[in-house]
Amino acid sequence: YVCSTWGNNHFKTFDGDIYQFPGICEYNFASDCRDSYKEFSVHIQRALNSNNHPEIQYVLITIKGFTVYLRPKLAVVDGRIVKTPYYSSGLLIENNDIYTKVYAKLGMILIWNQEDALMVELDSKFNNHTCGLCGDYNGVPIYNEFINGGESSYHASYNSITYGNLQKISKPNAKCEDPDETQALPSCNDHRDECERLLTSSAFADCRLRLNLEMYIQACMQDKCACNGNEDSFCLCSTISEYSRQCSHAGGRPGEWRTQNFC
Repeated sequence: YVCSTWGNNHFKTFDGDIYQFPGICEYNFASDCRDSYKEFSVHIQRALNSNNHPEIQYVLITIKGFTVYLRPKLAVVDGRIVKTPYYSSGLLIENNDIYTKVYAKLGMILIWNQEDALMVELDSKFNNHTCGLCGDYNGVPIYNEFINGGESSYHASYNSITYGNLQKISKPNAKCEDPDETQALPSCNDHRDECERLLTSSAFADCRLRLNLEMYIQACMQDKCACNGNEDSFCLCSTISEYSRQCSHAGGRPGEWRTQNFC
């Protein structure tokens, strides 16, 4: 039921695929894609912050007739800045120092840490009805996201960058380059021991059976490789934070894993 993005351009679809996509345009994150009547859409735009780390600049949500534009510590509904908590016909927006949360009665919860991490939970009535970076929510990993089944016998398979570029929202005056589809993201086989040690520490004992640990180990390895061994907290902390958030969301109780000198 949950799709998320975090850290070093990681995405996890509703169907459980984890991939990386480094685009900095505005993208369809998750939308109702039925032809007749679309109930909601969520768009995001990322950019590199002063430390050269990707952060989400804004989240744009449309729900039935409403448009909600979120920036860190700012909520704008239909062009008006609103005070939070804001409630109006089936829509609740809450804001604190750490998270912005949006609850929509139609069956969506959105949680943004106002930096790199965004999570959307959708009611199962949207099974098979969504499109965007979060995939089609049909319960089948890979199929229809990275392998296009289609009606014909031709099966196109996409890499994650091609797939991501397909989700771009075309805006006439947008100045942003598509990531190059021929440049595959570097694969990484180093740092497994360290990532495994961090994600299986006793603080996460309650998480092992709730989440697919291997996917987070892979994401952590990619982060370590991308940072070329720099002891940059972003390289390690963002995926461990995501693992901790997803564990709580799945009903687990992660222990205290942050320390004075770690994350």
